[in-house]
Amino acid sequence: MAQMKVEYLVLGMVSTNCYLIQNTETNELIFIDPADNAKELMRHVERMEGKPAAILLTHGHFDHIMAADALRKEYNIPVYVHELDEEVLEDPSLNLSGNWAGAYSMEADRQVKDGDKLTIAGFEIAVLHTPGHTQGSCCYYFPNEQVLVSGDTLFAQSYGRVDFPTSSPSAMKTSIKRLLTMLPDDTAVLPGHEMTTSIAMEKRYNPLA
Repeated sequence: MAQMKVEYLVLGMVSTNCYLIQNTETNELIFIDPADNAKELMRHVERMEGKPAAILLTHGHFDHIMAADALRKEYNIPVYVHELDEEVLEDPSLNLSGNWAGAYSMEADRQVKDGDKLTIAGFEIAVLHTPGHTQGSCCYYFPNEQVLVSGDTLFAQSYGRVDFPTSSPSAMKTSIKRLLTMLPDDTAVLPGHEMTTSIAMEKRYNPLA
């Protein structure tokens, strides 16, 4: 089983957690939600002696994607997004970039769907479709390491906003309940903003539990 090292930077206008998940045996790493400041992320890769393998997006909002294209070009690696959020990536009115930073759009290289099993950088990764924040929001679950990267779905004692284009309060409630039901209590949860948590903590304290 690959040995996992997780580092993160808080970047961008709304303080997004950008994760670098590294296989310490091969130094391969995965970017998840590279929010902004590609040069800073590149410097961090150098410090980690990392070999980037892929970019995973939990959803298409601008504050999770602004460095993705530059990193893709620098390292010649693919960008993954859920098939239902390709539309969000490509439309500034849906990805909210026009409201904050000026219109921005991009395309992913590969689309994923619920139940997909990815093998990247020596890690097994399950794709969990968790609509609510956006129609194609998804979480990435590393079953062997019991780590969930939850994007803007599950936060510490909270959850992502549901008042944006393609959001759905009812879908969010269903998604949260699914995560809390299906994943082991000791699963570490790495959210898109603020502090880390665990499934056990969210079963006790999340308002949608």
